[in-house]
Amino acid sequence: MKHVHWYLKIAIVSAMIGGSMEYFMIKTGFYDKVTVLEAEKRSWESTPEAQAIREALNPWREHDKQAKKSS
Repeated sequence: MKHVHWYLKIAIVSAMIGGSMEYFMIKTGFYDKVTVLEAEKRSWESTPEAQAIREALNPWREHDKQAKKSS
């Protein structure tokens, strides 16, 4: 129990740093920008072009399906 004050100081400083980071992100509109970017990403991922790219990048997809069926 010698170092309780030291751990308490670390906890307080860490909470202050984390709080200031959150405050900065809220004031700069970070969360609004991320929300818009995520919405755009999800809408693009549901397009036929994205599906074609995803299928083209996985040459083993048919092989994997057959292996699962035979197991």
